[in-house]
Amino acid sequence: MIISTLPAARIPEVVALWEATMLTRPWNDPVADAQKALDGESSTVLIGTEGSEDGEIIASAMVGFDGHRGWVYYVAVSPEHQGVGLGQTMMHAAEEWLRGRGVGKLQLMIRGENHAVRSFYRRLGYATEDVTVMSIRL
Repeated sequence: MIISTLPAARIPEVVALWEATMLTRPWNDPVADAQKALDGESSTVLIGTEGSEDGEIIASAMVGFDGHRGWVYYVAVSPEHQGVGLGQTMMHAAEEWLRGRGVGKLQLMIRGENHAVRSFYRRLGYATEDVTVMSIRL
């Protein structure tokens, strides 16, 4: 797998991956999310492609820095490529992207029902913190 930054022209392909891995929700526009990440100075979308940079997108991680902490969203591996370490590789790439910008802490959010993903992140060394996430839709 080759890791690079998502070209804007390939946003529909990465969104198809996010949909195939059930990461999208009706109230979020994944195309707009990807474009905002690419347009921002402190965010991007990393992709893993098969064979070459022009190959099929088989993994992704949206990564950004809010001025205080790093965040990762849309971590996905295509269903037919899961279970061989590509998710771990993408997370390491996201961590390196943040480390290269002087970010000292990475956070992420996991949906309550997604128990398998909790186990994945624990194996990578992530720990649950005693915080409450609150939100409001604007």
